[in-house]
Amino acid sequence: MSVIKRFGFFFLTNIAIMVTISIILNVTGFNRYIDAQGINYQYLVVFCLVWGMSGSLISLLLSKSMAKWSMGVKVIKPGTIGGVEGELVQMVRRISMAARVPMPEVGIYESPEINAFATGPTKKNSLIAVSTGLLNNMKSNEVEGVIGHEMAHISNGDMVTMVLIQGVVNAFAMFLSRIISYFVSTMVKEELEYIVRFALTIVLDIIFTIIGSLVVSFFSRQREFRADIGGARFAGKGNMISALRALQTTIDAPVDHRGDAIASLKISNKKKGFLHLFSTHPSLENRIAALERARV
Repeated sequence: MSVIKRFGFFFLTNIAIMVTISIILNVTGFNRYIDAQGINYQYLVVFCLVWGMSGSLISLLLSKSMAKWSMGVKVIKPGTIGGVEGELVQMVRRISMAARVPMPEVGIYESPEINAFATGPTKKNSLIAVSTGLLNNMKSNEVEGVIGHEMAHISNGDMVTMVLIQGVVNAFAMFLSRIISYFVSTMVKEELEYIVRFALTIVLDIIFTIIGSLVVSFFSRQREFRADIGGARFAGKGNMISALRALQTTIDAPVDHRGDAIASLKISNKKKGFLHLFSTHPSLENRIAALERARV
């Protein structure tokens, strides 16, 4: 399937789902949360939860396919023996057994970026992919540490957890913006009420979404610490620390911007300063220090 056809397929799928949700909310009446008496809070809660969770759930269900497509991941056949690909499959199988997690799909994507990621909607339907940059620049024990970290994400159910957190944050942002915009609109002339409420809802949706991303990023950073500890258990503490130290030496390595949409899935990123508040990963220095203190 060509890139254009794949993009068109996912785009149309999302549109179809959004239209379906709109129809359901319209038929059930939950989109009519404002009536002559004011706000129907029960209807508003359902409306916000449906819209807030739907996008996150769709992203989760399509996560593996979208990651393969966006990064050009080449999936390795499970029975591959020998060579870099065979060694990688065997390493993942060994660590998946240690983690007691079903064997995930294993893939490699062409990129000078030194990174890896895990994704998938469930533990039984997951993917671990590593870049050629990582394979070419890391030692075997360091790669093992990276795989252990990604396997920990799968074992901990991090993809599902982050989707639920994102969905709740989205719903809460929508709820607050509609409550505030409604009460502000009651303070203006009647003929301006709808325009004010509509415009203010959009502005507040954006503001609260940005604030909400701080909350999501905080939880994401905490899951990275847990994944480091999991990686230490599954692949060895020394290997996990060696992998993180190896990543420290790649500070000037190229970043693959094809992966911006899945940056939270990767083993590291490079935001600094104030932007660190929006970072999905703690600094490598803090991760190494936390892992050295941890009892594994």
